[in-house]
Amino acid sequence: MEIAENAALVVVDVQKGFEELDFWGTRNNPAADDNIAALVDAWQSTGRPVVFVRHDSVKPGSPLRTGYEGNGFKEYVERRRGKGSGAEVLVTKTVNSAFLGTPDLGAWLREQRIGQVVLAGIQTNMCVETTARMGGNLGFDVLVAFDATYTFDLEGPFGWRQSADELARASAVSLHGGGFARVVTTEDVVAAAE
Repeated sequence: MEIAENAALVVVDVQKGFEELDFWGTRNNPAADDNIAALVDAWQSTGRPVVFVRHDSVKPGSPLRTGYEGNGFKEYVERRRGKGSGAEVLVTKTVNSAFLGTPDLGAWLREQRIGQVVLAGIQTNMCVETTARMGGNLGFDVLVAFDATYTFDLEGPFGWRQSADELARASAVSLHGGGFARVVTTEDVVAAAE
């Protein structure tokens, strides 16, 4: 695996509100936060650019709503912000894709001449997957550090219910098998970046 010298790490929605399990339900991958932290550390230590994405929910009662404590980044992310020698930008959004936020992520990446992005964050099958799909459609080389993401059990139509692990695997298969992104491990990405 090759990680470009200027590959951007896009850290999606690692916010305190996702700790409110009474709202979200059962999550998967308890190691995700450690893996996200390892990626940020690797990017910052090598001077690569990091994009921090925050979801500013417009839904009343959402743990991610603006003005609520849950809107803020988890502590381990907040203390890493501004610590790298590479470029850093904060993107805020109200929808699933980080490419539909402010500032315009695609434009920022092109201005920086960045063609490769590595995604990590929350939720695997929601904002991470949507950002990966759009990134792939926009022509970026997208890698998803699968074990640096997590999601929650979910109920859909017809009473169908999927566990967080099932949803994460389905997302990985769709992204990788569909050619939107390469789904990889944190260990492999960090080794290639260093």
